[in-house]
Amino acid sequence: MPKKILLIDDEEKLRSLLARIIQLEWEDIVVVQAGTLKSGFQLLKQSEIDVILCDVKLPDGNGVDAVLTIKQMAPEAEVILMTAYGQIADGVQAMKNGAFDYITKGDDNNKVLPLLHKAFEKVAMAKKLQRLEAQVGKKYAFDQVIGKSKGILEAIGLGRKVAMTDATVLLLGETGTGKEVFAQAIHFESPRKGQAFVALNCSAVSKDLLESELFGHVMGSFTGATRDKKGLFEEADKGTLFLDEIGEMPLELQAKLLRVLETGEFLKVGETKPKKVDVRIIAATNRNLEEEAAAGNFRSDLYYRLSVFTITLPSLNERPSDIPLLVDHFVGIHAQKLNLNIPQIAPSYVEALEKHAWKGNVRELKNIIERSLILMEGEVLDIDALPYEIGHPMPGRGTPSQLTLSAMERKHIQRVLALTKGNKTEAAKLLGIGLATLYRKLEDDANH
Repeated sequence: MPKKILLIDDEEKLRSLLARIIQLEWEDIVVVQAGTLKSGFQLLKQSEIDVILCDVKLPDGNGVDAVLTIKQMAPEAEVILMTAYGQIADGVQAMKNGAFDYITKGDDNNKVLPLLHKAFEKVAMAKKLQRLEAQVGKKYAFDQVIGKSKGILEAIGLGRKVAMTDATVLLLGETGTGKEVFAQAIHFESPRKGQAFVALNCSAVSKDLLESELFGHVMGSFTGATRDKKGLFEEADKGTLFLDEIGEMPLELQAKLLRVLETGEFLKVGETKPKKVDVRIIAATNRNLEEEAAAGNFRSDLYYRLSVFTITLPSLNERPSDIPLLVDHFVGIHAQKLNLNIPQIAPSYVEALEKHAWKGNVRELKNIIERSLILMEGEVLDIDALPYEIGHPMPGRGTPSQLTLSAMERKHIQRVLALTKGNKTEAAKLLGIGLATLYRKLEDDANH
């Protein structure tokens, strides 16, 4: 896409000269011209402009003041002001209003092209960041939550509604159900999406360090505090703080968290003056906090403050119809990660996953699929690539002939041979048997 520059100056000859100089510098540039601020604003409405080169003294207004209007109309565009009579006060005000630079006509002619180069670079970088932010937002949006079952669709519906508010959210569900993915989706579909999303697993930080991690500390506040440190509340200011495993937070810290939720203020470790922050809290747990509060393990006032809006994420066992969709999704992701062609997925592979009891939920399924792709032989992903307990029937699910010890042994030997690519010496070592024993078992298998 060609660069676009708008020249606003009431001196037509100067405009034409500048346009010619600029077009000689860049072959792909589009230069549009205006003699007044009014006509310049009209051109800004009609097309996407990258850089505006504007005179300060114009028949219908002042370029310094116009910078504010231009930045409102085209926030990503850069404005360079030109004046016949440079004044320090004007230059300072221009920069405060958002101008890229302020130059004097005649004296600074040699600066125009280098300045334009820098302005175009800044615009290009801003557009790149904007595209990346859009991609990140899309990556973490609810559209990326995989599933069509009733339970997951209800959770997505609730998430979308609460995302547009500033309400505190409590996510409930078993380990591995995707609570952090949901928290990210709420943030990236909220008005705070342009600000930081900061996550902390409360069970992953020791009790002694958790307070400093959340609220920060000042130098010398405890042994080892050799410098001031920002806490996660400061890092997440204007954005979202996700507190996973909130049920593991010590009671004394729960009181401090409650204060932040109620007042927006907190104290750094070792400091006496409170700091003010604007942070949205999303918390998550696999515990029953109501029961924990009744048992005295969790503050009931904090529980009520956190559970302003509660979303329960269904376990994978509650939505087996989503497993084929998740399999397709994770196979695609991990095949790309492992630099593999996307394999054909055998129906038996999906059926085995649908029958499995998923204690680790979606996280466990994702890990199993990655492992399967690593162990896969050929171009078809089938049950032989699954862990034995998933890919093979357990007692009560198979025929008697499939459940005999000798049948299971034969299957295991074949899997180890496949792993060693037919190297019987290596297979015997892995099986913990002698090479002669392996040959005998293979002969028995052939005669079976």
